Amino acid sequence: MKSLREDNVFSQRELARMAGLTQMTVWRLENGFKHAHPQTIRKIAGVLGVEPKKLVKKER
Repeated sequence: MKSLREDNVFSQRELARMAGLTQMTVWRLENGFKHAHPQTIRKIAGVLGVEPKKLVKKER
């Protein structure tokens, strides 16, 4: 998620504002401290212009 955010030249604060989230939520997701609710993933994916599955790591 962080690389996609940076590719779009968004700060965490900008991404959070555009997705209707807090900056702390974006920080926690990028740093692996929180599992994202599917609705949160969809909001972020919409802002970044990618499919939600692109933001979800596959567990092995």
